[in-house]
Amino acid sequence: MRCFSCNRAVTLASGERVGFRDTCDACGADLHVCRSCTHHDPAAYNECREPNAERVGDRERANRCDYFSPDERPAAGSAGDRSRAQLDALFRKR
Repeated sequence: MRCFSCNRAVTLASGERVGFRDTCDACGADLHVCRSCTHHDPAAYNECREPNAERVGDRERANRCDYFSPDERPAAGSAGDRSRAQLDALFRKR
């Protein structure tokens, strides 16, 4: 998986899960966060493609979501790209 904050690769052993309190060794950001999950989608209802997941207020802080699955994709490019994606999701730009 990759850290959503610094985009550094975080190696997980086979079958290893990301703990609720795990942090990135490089930048100290929480790892068990919505932004690092395969279900996270800013354009989806509740910003999550998992329909049974509870609403999470801060998607960049550790949470206890049982549906968390580490995302293998690299984080979005620059901060400007992330901001634009968030605005597009907010206004449902298609």
